[in-house]
Amino acid sequence: MIIYINDRPCEAQVGNLLLSVAQHNKSHIGYICGGNGICQSCFVYVREGADCLSLPGEEEKAFISDKLFQEGGRLACRTTIVKEGTIRIMTRAETLRRIVLGLNVPGFITYAQTIGYNVVNKLPSGASMLVTRFQTGRLDPIDSIGKIVNGLGPASMLLTNNIVETFSFLQGPVGFIGSASKGAIDMVGGLAGGVFNVVGAPVRGVLDFAGGIAGGVINAASGPVMGLLNVAGGVVSGAINIVGVPVRGVLGAASGALCTVSGGRLHLPGSTCAIHDAPVVNLERVTIKATP
Repeated sequence: MIIYINDRPCEAQVGNLLLSVAQHNKSHIGYICGGNGICQSCFVYVREGADCLSLPGEEEKAFISDKLFQEGGRLACRTTIVKEGTIRIMTRAETLRRIVLGLNVPGFITYAQTIGYNVVNKLPSGASMLVTRFQTGRLDPIDSIGKIVNGLGPASMLLTNNIVETFSFLQGPVGFIGSASKGAIDMVGGLAGGVFNVVGAPVRGVLDFAGGIAGGVINAASGPVMGLLNVAGGVVSGAINIVGVPVRGVLGAASGALCTVSGGRLHLPGSTCAIHDAPVVNLERVTIKATP
């Protein structure tokens, strides 16, 4: 059967991976990880024939957002041809190349926003999936490294062939493509930073709100506690004063008796003597004048 990759006819059979078909036919689908399903370099858009392909697995779902799935996004290293039919796919690199060469600025902005959204939202789940695959033995590190090394040769040949085939018309726009790529990276970084800032704002708000509630609860709790302590202190102080009145009266009477017996020479320490500690009575001065 014949499938089309970037509008180029490629021989394929039922049971083939899309990435394998591209490699055998020297068509352009990126493959950095060698087909281990640990990156998105082999991302493609299925333009026709999605029903002839296998359903997305958990590896693809971990790396591809629902938005990109709706646009036909798949990983070529995880997508198998399950029946014959018309299949047309477009690689990510070819999609970007056509947008740039066509000077499609709105399309480029939409493309960059979509890719940025996917990177920001699917990077955590993709990393988590890799950890799970390593832990469960579904991803062998030695085998993965071997696939990457084995894929370097075909990848370099593929790159060379594409440069030779496209050099004649890429010579002019190559500078524009470079600046556009830089713009895409900057835009993705801006989107990522914006998402983190947007996420950080409610997180900080929640923390501040929780801190405010905690502070309010502590203040609310400390109010009645302080009130109870003040009431208890007042009660204790009042009790001491009440008890102190008869105690001071007894000491004063005992000190007065001792003062009387000793002729005013002895008093109890810390007590008062009604005779000697009595307030001094001010005498009123009267002036008498004699008249001749």
